[in-house]
Amino acid sequence: MPHRPDHTASSGGGKRAKKQMTDYLGGAPIVPRRITPDMSAADLIDATFQAYNAARLNEAARLYAQKILDPANDVTVALTVAGAMTPAGVGGAIITLMERGAVDLLVSTGANLYHDIHYALAFTLHRGRFDLSDVALQEAGVIRIYDVLFPDQVLLDTDAWLRDAFKRFPQRPMSTAELHYHLGQRLLEVGVQPEYSVVAQAAKFGVPIYTSSPGDSSIGMNVARHQLDGGGLTIDPFYDVHETTAYVLDANQNAVIILGGGSPKNFYLQTQPQLWEVLGINKGGHDYFIQMTTDSPQWGGLSGATPSEAVSWGKIKPDQLPDSIVVYGDTTISFPLLTAYAVARAQPRPLRRLYDRRAALLEQLRAGYRQGAGKDSAKPESRGEDPAKARGQ
Repeated sequence: MPHRPDHTASSGGGKRAKKQMTDYLGGAPIVPRRITPDMSAADLIDATFQAYNAARLNEAARLYAQKILDPANDVTVALTVAGAMTPAGVGGAIITLMERGAVDLLVSTGANLYHDIHYALAFTLHRGRFDLSDVALQEAGVIRIYDVLFPDQVLLDTDAWLRDAFKRFPQRPMSTAELHYHLGQRLLEVGVQPEYSVVAQAAKFGVPIYTSSPGDSSIGMNVARHQLDGGGLTIDPFYDVHETTAYVLDANQNAVIILGGGSPKNFYLQTQPQLWEVLGINKGGHDYFIQMTTDSPQWGGLSGATPSEAVSWGKIKPDQLPDSIVVYGDTTISFPLLTAYAVARAQPRPLRRLYDRRAALLEQLRAGYRQGAGKDSAKPESRGEDPAKARGQ
């Protein structure tokens, strides 16, 4: 009789209990439910999103509505935005969540904020085709973002508006959140359609917006010209590091919703290493993680890095991995569905107005750093790790 291998031993040589069939079959039954004319987006997700990435979206939506937005959990929610989301109209979903207190701060590419301003100024972006001749478009003075089309004059007119606005702002170094707040306030004052603008509505709701690479967009490019013209307004990116870290330190629990990945993803997640690794204040990592991306982990880029990899950096709490979900798919599809589910299944929360509280939270961060809070516990040695390995060496 052939030898039957013993599967009760772990690879480390220890024993583990053999799992029974019932240990694997505790999930809800998959049922091919019919789709009805009166079914809402939230009902569709609950009833029919049962497997593959549909199931991941179902899990993410329920995590967001039932745990993250539960007032009893008191969660500070950050949204990071990469990819050309605002040109595709995704800003409407972002505004909806900010208005309902479901997003408390944003980290975005500057390009998303720049193109968002077009809407407030009533410049039109048009639906088009992706298979047009770009040479012919350039000759006609038309800009293309995949299948989004608009006149190149929109860029020139937005640039001119920005440079005029910069002259009216304080002429000193500031964080990107302060710059975007001033831009939002200006749009609320003189914009034609500020209700369509994430930048304008964030200023209205007290939601701070950060750009991790402020020079990498037309907003930053026009700040550079403003400096050449003799203006004193400038961006200090280290203010952004302090302010975002202060929000995370103050929060009871932290959640992040990541659209795409890229620099905005890392910039917000790095707040936890900034606390434990640099400042000696160990909060243990973020509590909730939802990412919507088309990137996979094997290419080595941060956009595809998994929540479990983030645990090794102290960005995600190890015991919170069950509340860390990656939805692989087109963000312009999955994020509006997530928003629709949250609107249907969760009640609005009071606005945190983190922008208004920046000064107080920064002082709290300074005080924690001066006191050396958690300094010993933040050392890699005290966490049972090899110091060189913990530093990524």
